[in-house]
Amino acid sequence: MTTFALARSLAPCFSGCSSPGLSVLSPETGEHVVTRKPVTMLSRCGLPVCGRIPARRGCLCLIGVHIRVTLAAMRILLVEDTHDVGEAISRRFETIGHMVDWEIDGRAASEILDFTDYDLVILDVMLPGLDGFEVLRRLRQGRNAVPVLVLTARSEIDDRVSALDIGADDYLVKPFDFRELEARARVLMRRRSGGEATNIIACGDILLDRANRSVKVGKREVQLKRREMTLLEILATRPGRVFSKDQLLDMLFGFDEPAGSNAIELYIGRLRKKLEGAQARIVTVRGLGYQLVSDVQA
Repeated sequence: MTTFALARSLAPCFSGCSSPGLSVLSPETGEHVVTRKPVTMLSRCGLPVCGRIPARRGCLCLIGVHIRVTLAAMRILLVEDTHDVGEAISRRFETIGHMVDWEIDGRAASEILDFTDYDLVILDVMLPGLDGFEVLRRLRQGRNAVPVLVLTARSEIDDRVSALDIGADDYLVKPFDFRELEARARVLMRRRSGGEATNIIACGDILLDRANRSVKVGKREVQLKRREMTLLEILATRPGRVFSKDQLLDMLFGFDEPAGSNAIELYIGRLRKKLEGAQARIVTVRGLGYQLVSDVQA
């Protein structure tokens, strides 16, 4: 079986799963090759794969290849062929806790979108392979409703109208302020999750401002570090939902950030201390994971 055929056959297994990256173990060199590309990008590895596929705890063990699937709070596909712009956008969103797959070719991006689910697509217009308009057209023809933010250097009104008519949800003209890009992305991702038109997440008397990256318990300001903030955001966005330790581990740590076996317990412990006295609490569900529960009666 070719890797492309393998990727196609595996795609349904990852439907609805935020899995932005792969960790491939080469049988020839014994080296671990880390990539941020999604599972469908196995087609580019050029590695013939055969044999049975035993699944275990978020990993797929194949003959000759080891794939590790990670989860993310928000999963973004960035399609931008200008290196410095793409690097800056990726770094910006990764810094605030999101996972970004960055592709520079329009045709490759279109193929990725055939198999992989995203929370947001940030799409440049001028691209090699296929231009952004054609990528967008094919996306909507396939009935994919993922929010798309178009980046364009074209300031003419006709180009902007064309992008919106084809199916773009929003657009931004280059050069742009990164703060505006983040704000527009937040709006589109809130629509995607069916949330209210606000950046404030509330659970009990805990208020988390996603725009300012700040947290309050009642009137008390709480200082959280980046991973503590991301952990609270994950739990508070879906209060009552139980997240396993493995899920949280993959959301908080990338491939290049090794984490100890007790890392989640440490972060949960720190967060509990900082949220002491709040009208919401992090509950340990034995054998399953953690959930944020409000003590305020509805």
